[in-house]
Amino acid sequence: MAKRDYYEILGVDKNASEAEIKSAYRKLAKKYHPDVNKEEGAAEKFKEIGEAYSVLGDEGKRKTYDQFGSAVFEQGGAGAGGFGGFGGFGGFQEADVDLNDIFSDFLGGFGFGGGRRGNRATKGDDILIRVDLDFMEAVFGTTKDIELTVLEDCSECKGEGGHDPKTCSACNGRGRIITETRTILGVMQTESVCPTCGGTGKTFEKICSKCKGKKQIKVNKTLSVEIPSGVDTNERIRISGKGGAGKNGGPNGDVYLEFRVDKHPIFERSGNDIYLTLPITVSEAALGCKKEIPTITGSVVLEISSGTQNNDKLKLKGKGIPSNSSWNKGDMYVIIDVVIPTKLDRRQKELFKELEDTKLDNGEYKKIQKYL
Repeated sequence: MAKRDYYEILGVDKNASEAEIKSAYRKLAKKYHPDVNKEEGAAEKFKEIGEAYSVLGDEGKRKTYDQFGSAVFEQGGAGAGGFGGFGGFGGFQEADVDLNDIFSDFLGGFGFGGGRRGNRATKGDDILIRVDLDFMEAVFGTTKDIELTVLEDCSECKGEGGHDPKTCSACNGRGRIITETRTILGVMQTESVCPTCGGTGKTFEKICSKCKGKKQIKVNKTLSVEIPSGVDTNERIRISGKGGAGKNGGPNGDVYLEFRVDKHPIFERSGNDIYLTLPITVSEAALGCKKEIPTITGSVVLEISSGTQNNDKLKLKGKGIPSNSSWNKGDMYVIIDVVIPTKLDRRQKELFKELEDTKLDNGEYKKIQKYL
């Protein structure tokens, strides 16, 4: 049986960002994990969700899936193996999602093995920026200075949040506290993150005046980005590690640039191909002619054969959009538009009448006459 579409499984659009895919996976994994959801079929659903994310959560595998589908990952690929059981959660190492996140709501803020959530390394925020390009900038590539605001570790306290650290007196450095509640069933103990230190196990003699204890501050930055040739509207590129700062030693997030390309006055684009509509007169179409036309790399002389018809398409090989891959360079197509005059002077009318009296090859019309 054919596998369901991975995007459908996670409930995201095919243009979804990495952050959107990760968020969708975490919500579904939390909902269907068999330790939490005892409904029939939950384990199979959980397995299916994990398999989809292991592919869509990896940029390289996602591109391969978009091109070839899930079959390429079967029989030992990313979609096979690693999901057969749930012991140790080995099948999710590749998915790059900490299961502590998924179960924090159920376990009072603590991960597996009693680890302190406050000390867990967390990746920084990803940032999406939309960039406007004119037609030629998109065709040939360009360099853009991108302005953005990101969170960075506070330079004053080096991301600690304060100065002169000391052991938290509320939890004695454990990062968690145990509270007791008396009920009719006896004394109930609840373990939760220490509200005083936030699970880190330490406090400070002096809170940092620059970040107010938040550990990170907003910083305005300028990134000089080399935009490759051939990008198009709605395409994205990723700039790794230039997003928000991670927490507790976690990696920085990424910056995604999404492009919007302006239209050109005369050129139209389809993939890496360029189209130009060229108007010519009836006589030029009948007799043939030479026309100087523009291309994206300069002017060329185009030879138009006699008897050219309206909407004929002439190909100029290799005159389309350049690409980093030589095999994928586009072509240019010239669409002939034979213009019929709407106003004629007396001499022009006489010439057309003379033409009308000539014996033209009208074989196609003869086929129609048979049915008159």
